[in-house]
Amino acid sequence: MTYLDYKVAHTPTGWRKILYLNWPLVFLLAAVAGAGFLMLYSVSGGRPEVWTQPQIERFVVGMAALIGLAFVPIWFWRSISIVSYALGIMLLIAVDLFGHVGMGAQRWLDIGPVKLQPSELMKIALVLMLAAYYDWLDMDRVSRPVWVLIPVILILLPTALVLKQPDLGTSVMLVAGGGIMLFAAGVSLWYFGAVIGLVIGLVATVLKSRGTEWQLLHDYQFRRIDTFLDPSSDPLGAGYNITQAQIALGSGGWSGRGFMQGTQSRLNFLPEKHTDFIFTTLAEEFGFVGTMSLLTLYTLILAFCLYSAMTNRDRFASLLTIGVAGTFFLYFAVNMGMVMGLMPVVGVPLPLVSYGGTQLMILLMAFGMVQSAHVHRPRG
Repeated sequence: MTYLDYKVAHTPTGWRKILYLNWPLVFLLAAVAGAGFLMLYSVSGGRPEVWTQPQIERFVVGMAALIGLAFVPIWFWRSISIVSYALGIMLLIAVDLFGHVGMGAQRWLDIGPVKLQPSELMKIALVLMLAAYYDWLDMDRVSRPVWVLIPVILILLPTALVLKQPDLGTSVMLVAGGGIMLFAAGVSLWYFGAVIGLVIGLVATVLKSRGTEWQLLHDYQFRRIDTFLDPSSDPLGAGYNITQAQIALGSGGWSGRGFMQGTQSRLNFLPEKHTDFIFTTLAEEFGFVGTMSLLTLYTLILAFCLYSAMTNRDRFASLLTIGVAGTFFLYFAVNMGMVMGLMPVVGVPLPLVSYGGTQLMILLMAFGMVQSAHVHRPRG
C-alpha cells in the first residue's frame, strides 16, 4: 500500500469528520471571542447594538465557516494556494488604484455593502503559498540560495504593496509570518543571522533618512518611533495614546476595578478603545488576573495548533497549521507589546477580541483550514 493509499484509507469521510474536529481548539476560540464580547459591551457603555451585536453576528458566521471549511479535504487548500496568492496580490494592487481612504491610509476596498481589507487576506494567502512551496520542494534543496530567494520574493512582493498603503504594522507581520514559515520549513539559521544584520542596517538607514529628500518613512511613522522611545515627550499629542493606555494598565492592579467600571474607557480618555487598545480596557477592569487569563487562552490555542502540526505526517498540513498559529501569535504579541509600550504603536488588533469584520472572519476561516488539516491527517 502506498502512502497516498494509506492516507485515503485512514481519512474520515462524510459526517464522521465532525467527530475528528479539534474540539478543544473550537471551545478556546469561542472563549476568547466571549471575552471580546464582554469588552465591547463595556466600552460601548452597555449598548450591545453599537459593537457587541455586530461582532457576535460575525463570529457566528465565522464559526459556521470554520466548521464548513474543516470538511474540505486538505488537498484542496494545497491546490488553490497559487490562486489565493495571486488573488491577494491583485486585490492589493486594486487597493492602490481605487481603494477607500480612511484615517490617512488607503487600505480598504468597498465591495457593495462589504468593506474588505485585502492585507488581512494576504496574511493567510502567503501562508498557503509558502506551505505549498515547501511541500513541493525536496528537503535537500530547502537551504540552497536559489530556492531561498523564491520565497523571499513571495514575501517581499505583498509587503511592498502593503507598505505603500501605508500600513507598517501589517507589513511587519507579513515579513515576520514569512520568516516563521521559512524557519518551520528548515531553512538554515545562517540566513536568519544575515537578515538580522540586514535589519539592523536598514533601521540605521531609515533613522538617518529622517528630514532628507529620500526619507523612507512618513512623518507620522517617525513620530510613532519618538513616542515609543519617550511617550512623555508629547503627552497630549503623539504620546497621548500610549500614555492613556499605560494609565489604564497600571490602574487595574491585581483584580481590576470591575466590569464596566474602567474610568479610562468610560470617560473616553482611552483612544481606539474598541479596536487596537481594547486590551487596556480588559487590564483596567479585570487587572492582572484578567490579562493573564486571556494570555493563557491564547497560549492554549497555540499549544493545540502546534501539537496538531507536530503529529501530522502531511508536510503541507503541518506547515499550514504552523503558519496560521504563527500569524495568530504575531497578532496578540504585537498588540499586547504595543499597548504596554514595549513596541511602537503600529495598529494591530487583538485577535478575536478587537472589533472588526475582516480580521475576525479571515482568522476564523484560517482556523477552519487548521481544522481541515487536523481532520484529514493520516490515522491508524
